[in-house]
Amino acid sequence: MRHLFVSRENFADGVAALAGSYRVYGPVQERFHHVMGLLPPGVMPEMSVANTRLSAKGVVYPPSEKMFRACLDPAREDHHVYKEIEKDFSPRAVFGIRPCDARAYTLVAPNFDNAEYKDPWWTKGYGATTFVGHSCNDPRSTCFCTSTGGGPCDTTGLDILLTDHEDGFLTQVLTEKGEALALAAGWTTEAGADAEAALSDARREAEGKISSVINTDKIGKKTILALYDAPFWADAAFACINCGTCTYLCPTCWCFDIQDETHGTDCVRLRNWDSCMFPLFTLHGSGHNPRPEKTGRVRQRFMHKLKYYGDRYGNGVHCTGCGRCVIHCPVNIDIRRIASLMNEYEPDNACSL
Repeated sequence: MRHLFVSRENFADGVAALAGSYRVYGPVQERFHHVMGLLPPGVMPEMSVANTRLSAKGVVYPPSEKMFRACLDPAREDHHVYKEIEKDFSPRAVFGIRPCDARAYTLVAPNFDNAEYKDPWWTKGYGATTFVGHSCNDPRSTCFCTSTGGGPCDTTGLDILLTDHEDGFLTQVLTEKGEALALAAGWTTEAGADAEAALSDARREAEGKISSVINTDKIGKKTILALYDAPFWADAAFACINCGTCTYLCPTCWCFDIQDETHGTDCVRLRNWDSCMFPLFTLHGSGHNPRPEKTGRVRQRFMHKLKYYGDRYGNGVHCTGCGRCVIHCPVNIDIRRIASLMNEYEPDNACSL
């Protein structure tokens, strides 16, 4: 790792210089909120945005993705034969991604890239992407990244991390992909000898502003059945309207559905984001639905985030503390409260809850 200093002017010049070799993404305003979008030439990422409404997961894992195409015309020799649709996996760079969203990719990776199974589109997209993060100098009151294993200046999952400093950015170049991007952007000015100390001060100050926590330290020691049968799930799910906002905004939710759409003799197979909050998500072909009631679906969401994931991967909880679900849930279901219920629950004390 090495430290550079990039002035605001050099930052803009560098982003512009990447246009010929990278597809550049960054925070941009879309109507009433910001999204992580593909930047047209000449448009700069809005680095002052606290965080985008939707996370950056859509850059690698699009909300709707065409996978295969088939012709349904029986007169053709290759009718009903699915053929993979060619995709663009040329280099892309994501600017302004916050550390919580970058770390989310590392929590999602075991689902798409493991010893038994590799999702070809996710792995190629992830491999083609260089993540240029931006430290959170002013975390929101709903951010709780420091209690999920991350932090406002965490470098996990990043290739470069920019930290505001004077009239530019202290720039940590973390990986070979980061080195290649810095070279292509023309960022070569070494930071001064005090860079490490300045970064430590910035990290300490930012972490000191985190006022929210999630308590999960006891959940791993409890049995699945004890938590599954806990009496608080009906109350926790009472207000839920199954809108799916929490899952679509979450940087670590990965549920999807695969559908065929036909028009005339053309058939396209798509992968679309789905949500465990929706009644149809678990509906079997037989008509059986193991989670027909919303209480079961809400329980599934939090058990997966806070219990199943940790038990399976031994990698903490399936949450980075970005706080989106806390901010945007229309009925104020708060993962921090649910985690506390799960963390403190003891079957023998059920009556006291």
